[in-house]
Amino acid sequence: MNRLFTFAIAALFPLSGIYAQSGSVVYETRTLKSEILKMERKYSVYLPAGYNESDRSYPVLYLLHGSGDDHTGWVQFGQVQHIADKAIAEGTASPMIVVMPDANTGRKGYFNDIAGDFNYEDFFFKELIPHIEKTYRVRGERRYRAVSGLSMGGGGTIFYSLHQPDMFAAAAPLSASTGSWEMEQFKARQRDAANKVTAAQTEAYFKRYSIEEIIKNASKNELDKIKRIRWYVSCGDDDFLYEGNSLLHILFRKSEIAHEYRVKDGGHTWTYWRMELPLVLEFVSKSFMQY
Repeated sequence: MNRLFTFAIAALFPLSGIYAQSGSVVYETRTLKSEILKMERKYSVYLPAGYNESDRSYPVLYLLHGSGDDHTGWVQFGQVQHIADKAIAEGTASPMIVVMPDANTGRKGYFNDIAGDFNYEDFFFKELIPHIEKTYRVRGERRYRAVSGLSMGGGGTIFYSLHQPDMFAAAAPLSASTGSWEMEQFKARQRDAANKVTAAQTEAYFKRYSIEEIIKNASKNELDKIKRIRWYVSCGDDDFLYEGNSLLHILFRKSEIAHEYRVKDGGHTWTYWRMELPLVLEFVSKSFMQY
């Protein structure tokens, strides 16, 4: 083989030879046994390019789907593999593991049930996160862990971060379902459970899943922890959940909780969330870095 031909081959395939590296991998359905929920639970996971060629450990983003989807939503509709690959290749995002859990099996949602008989939030923190950190090469410190999600998953992002501020360096709710802002509104949403719980249980649950109540009742130490989180809040100007996101922004401003608040052209659609995902990856990556 002459030198000219060798040079031509090298020009056509610049990533061959010593530069070769396997691409990213998405496992669409993996499972773990949940003792808390008494069932098998599914999740999808994105592993960045080069994961299988080294012993490097990676930061992790927990990416939550919305109502009506499951763990495959961000894979299929959100194009997470393509978007993450591009952001990492362009240097706007750090190589990271992305975990997409299923919150659509058994019962829909990311929170503990008001009656206490389906505690998904307990499963997430006590079983899912430890499973991920045992199964994959994940950096387990808070500074390398972030959470984001859309709609119902945006609500999960907010409340997980408010309930467990020691767990996350960054939180990025998109088009978030922000829960009930008034007790009467909350009671109306809980009519199906009214005959299963007491008035005291209802009040306690409202306080736990009310953003305003959490901030109002937080101690200085708890509020300081919430303020340590880097917040990115985004909602389309045509989104039907605009009011709750606006109230969240106002409450955070009044409470001096630093955050980036973005209102952009768009509605409650995958077009909007696909547009935001590269920005989310860039935003959380800055939390994983040291300055």
